[in-house]
Amino acid sequence: MSTADVDDWIRDVKAHPGSAAIGMILAHQGIVRGTSRSGEPVHRMMLSADRDRLESALAEARTWPGVFAVRGWVNEGSLAVGDDIMKVLVAGDIRDNVFAALQRLVSLIKKEVLSESEAR
Repeated sequence: MSTADVDDWIRDVKAHPGSAAIGMILAHQGIVRGTSRSGEPVHRMMLSADRDRLESALAEARTWPGVFAVRGWVNEGSLAVGDDIMKVLVAGDIRDNVFAALQRLVSLIKKEVLSESEAR
């Protein structure tokens, strides 16, 4: 699957009518680490995604307090160390709302959209 360009997302969000309400834009780019949480080496990661759940998670995030816009992309297949897992962007009014929304959305995607296994 082709990757998403966060710079394009930012330009798009800033060009939207009503973007004067935006006080912060945050982006997350998750990548495959070379070690597991337990410290074991990781060589590859197998990743699959529930695309319908991703779209509903993004729609849900757009209703959260202070959120103006969200974008999200997830990778699939056999990924090597350093490959992109996901990209997520949240634009909103104030720092507290945007930080909270980004953290909540990334966690939601990790728990409910992605299925992953590591090859050690």
